[in-house]
Amino acid sequence: MEPSIAEKRIALFPGTFDPFTIGHESLVRRGLALMDEIVIAIGVNEAKKSYFTLEKRIGMIRDFYREEPRVRVESYDSLTISFAKEIGARYILRGIRSVVDFEYEKTIADMNRTISGIETFVLFTEPALTHISSTHVRELLRYGHDISNFIPQGMKI
Repeated sequence: MEPSIAEKRIALFPGTFDPFTIGHESLVRRGLALMDEIVIAIGVNEAKKSYFTLEKRIGMIRDFYREEPRVRVESYDSLTISFAKEIGARYILRGIRSVVDFEYEKTIADMNRTISGIETFVLFTEPALTHISSTHVRELLRYGHDISNFIPQGMKI
């Protein structure tokens, strides 16, 4: 018997995902072992210059997860916790590559828990993936470099 929406363990995985990397894919795969559903939530940030359009990012990630019914891809233009509540997510999934990431994520997690009660859980990046970031992959793209080693196998760019 499937759990009701109130019982379902839904995690929001927020980010810009410009582009979605093998590091992100690792977090989703590992997060699915803990959650019933993961919503990959692409935050709209007009101040941030993106490489791929919002529509392109949504399409690439949805296509990649087309065979996985426990993963949804959405976009949002609000506070992350507001969107989490809107979709019934009681958890936020985040990844940590370094001590710097930890300090940043802890501050936001504490704030989110204080104002909303939503828990953040973090997964440490797999050691072989700690050097991968969307920022670096975008830089490679801008200079025409092959990025196939940094995006999930089978993802269409």
